[in-house]
Formats: sequence, structure tokens, C-alpha cells
Amino acid sequence: MNALPATVDQYIARFPADVQAVLRAVRATIRQAAPQAEERISYRMPAMFQNGVVVYFGAFKRHLGLFPPVDDPLVRARAAAYAGPKGNLQFPYDQPIPHGLIAEIVRSRLQANQAKAASARRNR
Repeated sequence: MNALPATVDQYIARFPADVQAVLRAVRATIRQAAPQAEERISYRMPAMFQNGVVVYFGAFKRHLGLFPPVDDPLVRARAAAYAGPKGNLQFPYDQPIPHGLIAEIVRSRLQANQAKAASARRNR
């Protein structure tokens, strides 16, 4: 069995070329929407952190998964077609990946994280 990936590049390299292309494109979308976020491996998948978890994304057999659930009701409504178990999102490989929606989700998560961090600073 292969060792667990230590970097996002190592994670991506473990998949077939077509899935690698999807992962790289989604990674670029997330980086563009959250340029200051820290990239790392967490829960065995790529993750972005800025004032907490922004998103995790991972390759599965038939879809790309995006975690955690979306809090903003308007964004959640736009993402409803992709909702999976426990509110995670599943983007099937046989359909175009909605990069605009993913960027919107990332920006929404950044705003929520920023609000939580500001609230925590006020409550100190």
C-alpha cells in the first residue's frame, strides 16, 4: 500500500490523468478564490485553511467531493443539485465541474470564517 500523501501534489499524482486534471482545475479555482489560504493535507485529502477550514476536496470513484457543508442559505440553494450525504457536495466527473459555484462556496466559507474569528477576538 502506498504511503499517505504529505502534499497536495502527491495526493493528485495518485490518480489517473483525467482525475488529476479535474483536481488541478478545482485546486486552481479554490486558490484563486482564497489566495491567502494555507494548503495542506487533512483527513487524507487536500484542504485549505484560513481562520479555520475553508474547504476540503477529494477524488472519489465517480465524483469530486467538496466538504464541509455550505452554511449560507443562498449558496446552499445554488449547490443543492450536488448535495450528498451530510451536506457535502458531489460533482460527478461525467458532468462539467461548476467552477463558478465552487469559487462562490469558497468565498462564502471565507466570510463565515472571518466573521467567526472577529467574533472570537471581540469576546476575549
